[in-house]
Amino acid sequence: MTPEELAAVGLRLDLDGPVATVTLDRPDVRNAQTPAMWLALGEIGRTLPDDVRVVVVTGEGETFSAGLDRAMLDPSTSGEESVIGLLSLSDEEASARIEEFQRGFTWLRDPRFVSIAKVRGYAIGAGFQLALSCDLRVVADDAKFSMKESALGLVPDLTGTKPLVEHVGYARALEICATARVVTADEAVRIGLATASVPGDQLDAAVADLAATLVAPMPGVVPETKALLQGAADRDLDEQRRLERESQVRRFRAVAAALA
Repeated sequence: MTPEELAAVGLRLDLDGPVATVTLDRPDVRNAQTPAMWLALGEIGRTLPDDVRVVVVTGEGETFSAGLDRAMLDPSTSGEESVIGLLSLSDEEASARIEEFQRGFTWLRDPRFVSIAKVRGYAIGAGFQLALSCDLRVVADDAKFSMKESALGLVPDLTGTKPLVEHVGYARALEICATARVVTADEAVRIGLATASVPGDQLDAAVADLAATLVAPMPGVVPETKALLQGAADRDLDEQRRLERESQVRRFRAVAAALA
């Protein structure tokens, strides 16, 4: 997509060598998200250059994302960008449409790169789920997470439930989702939701330092490691050690080729 097309849906993509930064750029509505934005995020994932090794996701201004644009819940909003529009579809069609929206989140798990959510201020609902889609979350000390869907009579459906359980466990994930309460930056670090919390004026530097560290190893090392760790909890030891062996053979050959 062109910069103009991305801007039209409230997104910005900046490429700086191996680091790509995706910015939610609707600060006037606290970076509220729309279906058009989700579709464009999926397109960014499909067309990202192969040499990108780190993806940073952030929000313009003082809020990461206030979640779903409330206009989608307004009965006067027409088309599939509204709940009314989705309800006009069959169950199968509505589910397929939501699956398209989910692709705007799932691409951030691609083993080709490490994704980092740089969060300041509120990350609510869809904003929380976007942050959860990233591999790592580095947050300002004013960050506040909330899975607000239950307060609206809805459930989280933008791929946030699985990583939330993986990070904090079933019981705490249920409590966070069912109560729609706020999780502060300090608690997020303590329970494993966030990698680190820093003062707001240090957030940019902290994420830049982390990105630089992640691109420092020889190309291929971090993707192989990410692929090994993803799903490790669901594999038995024999399967995991087989994957380790196969990965290491590829790394030995890559290192040998580089030294030749």
